[in-house]
Amino acid sequence: MSEDIDVDFYQSIINKLETKVDYADIRVGDSLSNSIVMKDNKIDNIDTGINYSVGIRVLKNGAWGSAYTSDINKVQEVADNAVTLASNLNSDVELTEPNPHEAVVKSKAKLKINDVSVEEKIEAMKEANQAGQLDSIHSINISYSESESTNLLISTEGTNIITNNNRVIFSMNSVASNGEVMQIGHKSLGGVQGFELIKNADLEEFGRNISDKAISLLDAKTPPSGNFPVILDSELAGVFIHESLGHASEADIILQNDSILKNKMNEKIGSELVTVVDDASYEDGFGYYPYDVEGTKTEKNVLVEKGVLKSVLSSRETAKKLGRQSSGNARSIIKDQPIVRMSNTYIAPGESTFDELLEDMSEGIYLKGSRGGQVDTGRGIFQFNAVEAYIIENGELGDHLRDVSLSGSTLDILTNVTGVANDLKFGVGFCGKDGQTAPVGDGGPHVRVSQATVGGVQ
Repeated sequence: MSEDIDVDFYQSIINKLETKVDYADIRVGDSLSNSIVMKDNKIDNIDTGINYSVGIRVLKNGAWGSAYTSDINKVQEVADNAVTLASNLNSDVELTEPNPHEAVVKSKAKLKINDVSVEEKIEAMKEANQAGQLDSIHSINISYSESESTNLLISTEGTNIITNNNRVIFSMNSVASNGEVMQIGHKSLGGVQGFELIKNADLEEFGRNISDKAISLLDAKTPPSGNFPVILDSELAGVFIHESLGHASEADIILQNDSILKNKMNEKIGSELVTVVDDASYEDGFGYYPYDVEGTKTEKNVLVEKGVLKSVLSSRETAKKLGRQSSGNARSIIKDQPIVRMSNTYIAPGESTFDELLEDMSEGIYLKGSRGGQVDTGRGIFQFNAVEAYIIENGELGDHLRDVSLSGSTLDILTNVTGVANDLKFGVGFCGKDGQTAPVGDGGPHVRVSQATVGGVQ
């Protein structure tokens, strides 16, 4: 992958566009990516991708015109096409006032893609795979993905930003069976780093714990159904806040009248114990980026402060419609149009320990992990599937449960929070929206809720 993008060339394109349109930006990406898949002790697939792409977006008469190419020889043609598209339309798009930045942001990765051989990466996968080969484990799948890119953003307003980016993610699934029941253990490691993240991890413990989890679920019981006091672990709390509140706080969804948070700014929507943050500037989060794709510098964005809705996530266009400033949450890959996306979204830690949350409960259910679910942001209802759970009796953990669901109203859950622990943890993953996928982090501490609906997974 080339480390150099010809900034002067793209500046010359911007200079020409400046006389023809009200606004224009060019995004350029030069990237290298690898992925390796291991299935049942064998390397199933190795993919390498090299991509050079250019996206040009112009605004004229309130309408966007956009075009994209992977051929550097067609950049001027693409720019002309974008202008033509915008010239044939009329709309009402306006942007917030410009705040241009010039910056060069280097990746902090220590071991980049070409610093480590494919063989060494495969050996790391084999180590985790071997550790997971326990009795009752019938299948193990491991995937390793890495990317490295240099990106340029340049605009008619004077923005000129070059960023170097690295990401890695290492995931493993173990399938356990006793002949009657099948259960899955899963976990991922990831970050905006290089291979050092994997090299420094205890992969033997990582692989063994995933398989142990799958095996332990074989003997777990089915859950009761009804309304119970519950404790959510960090993973489930993070997924809940991402899916239920994070998406509802995206300005485009609010403008589409599909959010329970519409017209609730500065209103109390949850317990005073609940503070929710989206922070793209958090460098240890999988959703980290220093500037969004419109050049807005990112910072810690408090969505909910002590139960009160204080902010939403926005782009320059959506922020203008809401009478706000952009929060720096415009994201997309180069060939797609920027839309409002989360970054690192989490419930801020409280002051209690997990044991203190637990000891006050005469009964309840402790839910751990997430296996997905569904959310209706407009109606404010959700249903998630936990990986496992435990009965709580007199401050102690009892029977182990599997195939457990959690459902209810987002605002009811936030209002019913009665305890927040001090053990904030983050997960890694990818979020899909409007056919686009973005790397995100979500997290939280253990959270206690006075009442939620629990049942079995069908």
